[in-house]
Amino acid sequence: MERTLVILKPSAVQRGLIGEVITRFERKGLKLVAIKMIQLTDEILAEHYAHLIDRPFFPRIVAAMKASPVIVCCWEGIDCVQVVRSMTGATNGRNAVAGTIRGDYSVSGQENMVHTSDSVENAKIELNRFFVESDFFDYELPTLNFIYASDER
Repeated sequence: MERTLVILKPSAVQRGLIGEVITRFERKGLKLVAIKMIQLTDEILAEHYAHLIDRPFFPRIVAAMKASPVIVCCWEGIDCVQVVRSMTGATNGRNAVAGTIRGDYSVSGQENMVHTSDSVENAKIELNRFFVESDFFDYELPTLNFIYASDER
Protein backbone atom coordinates (compact mmCIF):
# COMPACT_ATOMS: atom_id res chain seq x y z
CA MET A 1 0.00 0.00 0.00
CA GLU A 2 1.10 3.54 -0.76
CA ARG A 3 1.82 6.14 1.93
CA THR A 4 1.64 9.92 1.88
CA LEU A 5 2.31 12.87 4.15
CA VAL A 6 -0.39 15.30 5.23
CA ILE A 7 0.43 18.37 7.32
CA LEU A 8 -2.50 20.07 9.00
CA LYS A 9 -1.27 23.64 8.86
CA PRO A 10 -1.73 26.30 11.54
CA SER A 11 -4.88 27.44 9.71
CA ALA A 12 -6.47 24.03 10.44
CA VAL A 13 -5.11 23.85 14.00
CA GLN A 14 -6.13 27.39 14.99
CA ARG A 15 -9.60 27.04 13.50
CA GLY A 16 -10.27 23.83 15.43
CA LEU A 17 -10.63 21.69 12.30
CA ILE A 18 -8.09 18.94 13.07
CA GLY A 19 -10.78 16.35 13.76
CA GLU A 20 -12.82 17.33 10.73
CA VAL A 21 -9.89 16.90 8.35
CA ILE A 22 -8.79 13.60 9.89
CA THR A 23 -12.37 12.32 9.82
CA ARG A 24 -12.58 12.98 6.07
CA PHE A 25 -9.56 10.78 5.38
CA GLU A 26 -10.84 8.07 7.70
CA ARG A 27 -14.30 8.09 6.13
CA LYS A 28 -12.69 7.77 2.70
CA GLY A 29 -11.14 4.50 3.89
CA LEU A 30 -7.53 5.57 4.31
CA LYS A 31 -5.55 4.22 7.23
CA LEU A 32 -3.72 6.54 9.63
CA VAL A 33 -0.33 4.96 10.35
CA ALA A 34 1.55 7.85 12.02
CA ILE A 35 0.57 11.16 13.63
CA LYS A 36 2.16 13.78 15.87
CA MET A 37 2.01 17.46 16.75
CA ILE A 38 5.19 19.44 16.19
CA GLN A 39 6.40 23.01 16.05
CA LEU A 40 8.11 23.64 12.72
CA THR A 41 11.51 25.35 12.71
CA ASP A 42 13.25 27.60 10.20
CA GLU A 43 15.60 24.73 9.35
CA ILE A 44 12.93 22.16 8.59
CA LEU A 45 10.86 24.70 6.64
CA ALA A 46 13.91 25.68 4.53
CA GLU A 47 14.37 21.99 3.71
CA HIS A 48 10.67 21.27 3.14
CA TYR A 49 10.09 24.33 0.95
CA ALA A 50 13.57 24.42 -0.64
CA HIS A 51 11.97 24.77 -4.07
CA LEU A 52 10.44 28.10 -2.94
CA ILE A 53 13.30 29.51 -0.86
CA ASP A 54 14.27 32.14 -3.47
CA ARG A 55 10.72 33.32 -4.02
CA PRO A 56 9.73 36.70 -2.52
CA PHE A 57 6.84 35.14 -0.58
CA PHE A 58 9.02 32.52 1.18
CA PRO A 59 9.33 34.53 4.46
CA ARG A 60 5.52 34.78 4.57
CA ILE A 61 5.22 30.98 4.19
CA VAL A 62 7.70 30.43 7.02
CA ALA A 63 5.88 32.86 9.31
CA ALA A 64 2.51 31.26 8.55
CA MET A 65 3.79 27.71 9.10
CA LYS A 66 5.35 28.70 12.45
CA ALA A 67 2.22 30.50 13.72
CA SER A 68 1.25 27.45 15.80
CA PRO A 69 2.09 23.77 16.05
CA VAL A 70 1.07 21.60 13.12
CA ILE A 71 -0.15 18.02 12.89
CA VAL A 72 1.96 15.76 10.67
CA CYS A 73 0.42 12.48 9.68
CA CYS A 74 0.97 9.56 7.38
CA TRP A 75 -1.96 8.01 5.55
CA GLU A 76 -1.90 4.68 3.78
CA GLY A 77 -4.02 3.19 1.02
CA ILE A 78 -4.09 2.22 -2.64
CA ASP A 79 -3.09 5.23 -4.78
CA CYS A 80 -3.00 7.21 -1.54
CA VAL A 81 -1.06 10.21 -2.91
CA GLN A 82 -3.58 10.81 -5.67
CA VAL A 83 -6.58 10.11 -3.43
CA VAL A 84 -5.41 12.59 -0.79
CA ARG A 85 -4.61 15.27 -3.37
CA SER A 86 -8.06 14.87 -4.93
CA MET A 87 -9.68 15.21 -1.52
CA THR A 88 -7.59 18.29 -0.75
CA GLY A 89 -8.47 20.35 -3.81
CA ALA A 90 -6.69 23.20 -5.58
CA THR A 91 -3.93 25.00 -3.66
CA ASN A 92 -5.85 28.27 -3.63
CA GLY A 93 -9.00 27.71 -1.60
CA ARG A 94 -10.88 30.22 -3.74
CA ASN A 95 -10.35 27.91 -6.72
CA ALA A 96 -10.93 24.63 -4.91
CA VAL A 97 -14.10 22.73 -5.69
CA ALA A 98 -16.76 22.49 -2.98
CA GLY A 99 -16.55 19.12 -1.28
CA THR A 100 -12.76 19.20 -1.10
CA ILE A 101 -11.02 20.16 2.13
CA ARG A 102 -9.78 23.46 0.74
CA GLY A 103 -13.02 24.06 -1.15
CA ASP A 104 -15.01 23.75 2.05
CA TYR A 105 -12.67 25.43 4.54
CA SER A 106 -10.33 27.83 2.73
CA VAL A 107 -10.53 31.08 0.77
CA SER A 108 -6.76 31.62 0.68
CA GLY A 109 -3.79 30.47 -1.34
CA GLN A 110 -1.61 30.31 1.75
CA GLU A 111 -3.97 29.67 4.65
CA ASN A 112 -5.21 26.60 2.85
CA MET A 113 -5.48 24.07 5.68
CA VAL A 114 -3.15 21.27 4.55
CA HIS A 115 0.04 20.34 2.79
CA THR A 116 0.01 17.04 0.90
CA SER A 117 2.78 15.21 -0.91
CA ASP A 118 2.57 15.68 -4.67
CA SER A 119 4.12 12.36 -5.77
CA VAL A 120 4.99 8.94 -4.41
CA GLU A 121 8.69 9.85 -4.56
CA ASN A 122 8.20 13.12 -2.66
CA ALA A 123 5.95 11.38 -0.14
CA LYS A 124 8.84 9.08 0.81
CA ILE A 125 11.23 12.02 1.16
CA GLU A 126 8.74 14.08 3.17
CA LEU A 127 7.75 11.22 5.45
CA ASN A 128 11.41 10.63 6.26
CA ARG A 129 11.74 14.33 7.09
CA PHE A 130 9.10 14.18 9.81
CA PHE A 131 9.05 10.59 11.04
CA VAL A 132 11.40 7.83 12.12
CA GLU A 133 10.59 4.17 11.48
CA SER A 134 9.28 3.58 15.02
CA ASP A 135 6.62 6.29 14.49
CA PHE A 136 4.77 4.10 11.97
CA PHE A 137 2.22 1.49 13.04
CA ASP A 138 1.19 -1.52 11.00
CA TYR A 139 -2.25 -2.84 11.82
CA GLU A 140 -5.23 -4.26 9.95
CA LEU A 141 -8.41 -2.28 9.54
CA PRO A 142 -11.31 -4.62 10.32
CA THR A 143 -13.29 -2.93 7.53
CA LEU A 144 -10.64 -3.58 4.85
CA ASN A 145 -12.88 -6.05 2.98
CA PHE A 146 -15.48 -3.29 2.67
CA ILE A 147 -13.00 -0.63 1.53
CA TYR A 148 -11.26 -2.51 -1.30
CA ALA A 149 -12.31 -5.42 -3.48
CA SER A 150 -10.26 -8.55 -2.89
CA ASP A 151 -8.49 -8.19 -6.26
CA GLU A 152 -7.46 -4.59 -5.47
CA ARG A 153 -5.41 -5.42 -2.39
